[in-house]
Amino acid sequence: MKVLVIGSGGREHALVWRLRQSQRVRELYCVPGNAGIARDAECLAGDIRDIQGLAELAQRLGADLTVVGTEAPLTLGIVDEFERRGLAIIGPTRAAAELEASKVFAKRFLERHKIPTAYFTTCDSSQDAYAALCSFEFPVVLKADGLASGKGVIIAQTADEATATVERIMEQHLFGPAGNRIVIEEYLEGEELSFIVLTDGKSVQPLAPTRDHKRVLEGDQGPNTGGMGAYCDDGII
Repeated sequence: MKVLVIGSGGREHALVWRLRQSQRVRELYCVPGNAGIARDAECLAGDIRDIQGLAELAQRLGADLTVVGTEAPLTLGIVDEFERRGLAIIGPTRAAAELEASKVFAKRFLERHKIPTAYFTTCDSSQDAYAALCSFEFPVVLKADGLASGKGVIIAQTADEATATVERIMEQHLFGPAGNRIVIEEYLEGEELSFIVLTDGKSVQPLAPTRDHKRVLEGDQGPNTGGMGAYCDDGII
């Protein structure tokens, strides 16, 4: 098989590393890749937001399968375009990717389908957010609605910190358009894990649960990051 991987981060590096071990993979490419990925795959220049260009590249390469690791092309409809052209690809459609692309959409989806989730409210303006904070206890969680490279969730310990966070996100545009709307959510303390499955809409293949090293500084004292690695062991339930 010829396999094309889309992305340039640690997630894509892990995908490439594992794909390289398969005896079924003859040629392995990555767009745009990185220095580590280049040890296991041929890295090709390209814009991950250029959906048409990526589809044309897959056709030129004769890729038997494309694996999308990063979120941006998924939210732009790369899977829809590949499927339209009859190209095999792993990833959610644009509509399904909205669960990742918009925290407002995801929270309302959970609420609509009665899936347990922390109490929340959504705000379209900083004025609405300042008013909504009055109904929350502290600490409180503030989330930029859109993609923010894993940095869009901030835990505010006090009202002053929460107010300053709203100002940075919605008025100073810390995360750009991703912060045009925010979710304000009650703070829940506990252990976090990611439980990921592969599905074709009918059958489901679960992967092993994993957990991020999410916050910088010892003792989880720093801000959230895009993740500094992940781990999986028998202690994760």
